[in-house]
Amino acid sequence: MEQEPKRIREGYLVKKGSMFNTWKPMWVVLLDDGIEFYKKKIDSSPKGMIPLKGSSINSPCQDFGKRMFVFKFTTAKQQDHFFQAAYLEERDAWVRDIKKAIQCIEGGQKFARKSTRKSIRLPETINLSALYLSMKDADKGIKELKLEKDKKVFNHCFTGSSVIDWLVSSNAIRNRKEGLMVASSLLNEGYLQPAGDTSKNAAEGLSDTPFLDLADAYYYFADSGFFYEGNSSDDDVVLKEEFRGTVVKQGCLLKQGHRRKNWKVRKFVLREDPAYLHYYDPAGGEDPLGAIHLRGCVVTAVEDTPDAKKHDVDTNLFEIITASEIHYFLQAATPVERTAWIKAIQVVSRTGK
Repeated sequence: MEQEPKRIREGYLVKKGSMFNTWKPMWVVLLDDGIEFYKKKIDSSPKGMIPLKGSSINSPCQDFGKRMFVFKFTTAKQQDHFFQAAYLEERDAWVRDIKKAIQCIEGGQKFARKSTRKSIRLPETINLSALYLSMKDADKGIKELKLEKDKKVFNHCFTGSSVIDWLVSSNAIRNRKEGLMVASSLLNEGYLQPAGDTSKNAAEGLSDTPFLDLADAYYYFADSGFFYEGNSSDDDVVLKEEFRGTVVKQGCLLKQGHRRKNWKVRKFVLREDPAYLHYYDPAGGEDPLGAIHLRGCVVTAVEDTPDAKKHDVDTNLFEIITASEIHYFLQAATPVERTAWIKAIQVVSRTGK
């Protein structure tokens, strides 16, 4: 009797349509012989299945400009499929498992997550995602500062020169010229973002290199609490205040709409001090669709929601009731994920502003 394919990883990813240039959230399941994708997690039959045998994977994929955390999966028949994760570590985990599953098929082995053999072969190219995580290290990374230029104050920023200085001092590169190439790659992939006209103009091709090794060219980390204060209204200052906090947790959840009560996949970013949960369209858009102020909120696991359409609701529901008594119903993919979100929200709601 044939064994059922083993489930290796599952979760929400945004997938590019094969016919049109539309990006939609899908529930994606990595099996040991292929990738299945579903319109909803609770659907019994997949919308499509991509076989792993003879396929290859390309990450980071830079085919879509500002669209970050994309990887390209190419089948044996040379068909390309594009998937977008919610954040860097999630993308890298998917890519790692898919690569391993492909290798297991080629070698006729069973998929096992832990490898006893450690590779001693040095990577042929610099690992940008690992480098980015080192740069963000609170103790040994690049220091985020409050910088002033043209009557604007840039928060959570650093200069182009400090990036190259850090690359040289950490022995990631041999000289500043090589540093410019690495920094330009980090910029092109979206790990670093330009702040202010000088660095933005260079990034858009108005100078010899996309990245500038200058003290007056400002940059920031893609996942940071960056914002700038110019001659803005009080409303703008309040909005910027929401993004000051450190990102504590992020990922996709289902959110119930307040009016139509339908469920939609949203990318959530949890920040502390001040304590906010912002939610975004996972298929695109840098601006949040909404913000939940968590200071003094109550968050609990629930078994059902008022007015819920039964066929739309799986399990793993939780509810946030804000200090101003607005109710939000969210749905995690697994019991473990629900518990992790509830705990993280409880912590920031007690300690954050």
